[in-house]
Amino acid sequence: MSYKDMFDANWVDLNIQAATEEEAFELVAAKLMETGVVNAGYLKGITERERNFPTGLITQHLNIALPHSDPEYVNKPFVFVARLTDEVVCRQMGDSQEMPVKDLFFLGIKNGKEQVGLLQAFMNLFMDKKFVDQYKSTVSTKDVYQLFVNNI
Repeated sequence: MSYKDMFDANWVDLNIQAATEEEAFELVAAKLMETGVVNAGYLKGITERERNFPTGLITQHLNIALPHSDPEYVNKPFVFVARLTDEVVCRQMGDSQEMPVKDLFFLGIKNGKEQVGLLQAFMNLFMDKKFVDQYKSTVSTKDVYQLFVNNI
């Protein structure tokens, strides 16, 4: 399976209104449940994993978070692109420092071995100023979907 196959235009929401990281998780988990790509334990799984292993990344061009759960909560591999209307506080990978973030990429990984590669692919994309500028200026869900499929 290629990373491109993990993207779907229906898994892009560029206007999520959430006051906290937890609220964003709840909204996205509900959308993912509707499409059947995750099971009922997903929200609890993603929340607990984020508490123990935060996924916020401060990159040169954009703060992002890459929340993911353990594979048993994922029915089908996916990447859900979530852009919030307002920043929420999440914690940095590694040192758990608080950081503001508006762009969360929920990684639904079925095979644990693929996790490192997918995280690396995202880090590479977000170190690329041209890609980040395109991402930030793109307001159409279909265009954001296409941007990732063309670049990942």
